[in-house]
Amino acid sequence: MSEGRVSKENAERIHKIVQRIRKCGAVTIAELMVHLEVSRATLKRDFDVLRDRLGCPLVWDKRKRGYVIEDGQLPGGGPFELPGLWFSSSEVHALLAMLHLVQGVQPGLLEEHIGPLKARLREMLGQGAYSAKSIDRRVKLIHFANRKLDARNFQLLAGAVLDRKRLCIRYWNREKHEATEREISPIQLVHYRENWLLDAWCHARDALRSFSLESIESAYVVDKVAIEVDESTMAEHFQGGYGIFAGKARHTARLKFSAQRAQWVSQEVWHEKQTSKWLEDGSYLLEVPYSNDQELLMDLLRHGDQVEVLGPPEFRARMFAILCAAAEKYRTDAS
Repeated sequence: MSEGRVSKENAERIHKIVQRIRKCGAVTIAELMVHLEVSRATLKRDFDVLRDRLGCPLVWDKRKRGYVIEDGQLPGGGPFELPGLWFSSSEVHALLAMLHLVQGVQPGLLEEHIGPLKARLREMLGQGAYSAKSIDRRVKLIHFANRKLDARNFQLLAGAVLDRKRLCIRYWNREKHEATEREISPIQLVHYRENWLLDAWCHARDALRSFSLESIESAYVVDKVAIEVDESTMAEHFQGGYGIFAGKARHTARLKFSAQRAQWVSQEVWHEKQTSKWLEDGSYLLEVPYSNDQELLMDLLRHGDQVEVLGPPEFRARMFAILCAAAEKYRTDAS
């Protein structure tokens, strides 16, 4: 082994040695030989690299009857860490795959930050058995109906969320067809159904609100500290209802899916507090809490005649009215 760079194969093995000791507390050479599938001589050389070149306080502990890392022996009191970025090939591949998926969530949004990290990870893989470039071909994230975002706007908003700074935004309201300006305390960014939302405390309304990022026409940071909202209040407001509609759930939809469609729906989680059961005829009963029925109606319409709304009565009536109005548009085709 050269006195300079540790080879890729040796680096991976050394990483696994440290990882194993951290996990088990103490290990013997015999255990490591089996775990790493290497000879005693190879393991001794790896121990020398750890001690002499990497400064690892690797010692034999008589009481534990195994090798341990004595962090207390380090000048700063530990804990010992491998220098730089040390990952095994499988971990690097996993990281590259995750970064590829992050880029896919909003293409181009974080390219200037993720690009250099991906390049560094590819360097770590070198000319290994697997091609890092193949991840771009083998791992796909297919989008549907995602809305375009201004990357600069996203970074400004994300920065304010993490720095806990208030924002002044100009927001376009699609329903009222008007723009409003308001000061907000950003709380969290949410990626939901292909699109980004900003949950925040609106100082103009003195209440929690969700803002679609693509509807934020402009924004700038205000030199004020953002207020904090406790997690229980956030959960009650944003997670009680169905989908993106906030508010405490006041109703429970009873939905009966056909035996055919149930093969898919039975594997899905529509709400964290949903309940379900199989019926004798093979159909599937799903009960879902909701506050606003708009999004739930849209989700049910894609199932067509494979689902029946059993209740509440007003929700069933709403579904009936929508289906009748839709059928009316095709009445001339059927005659």
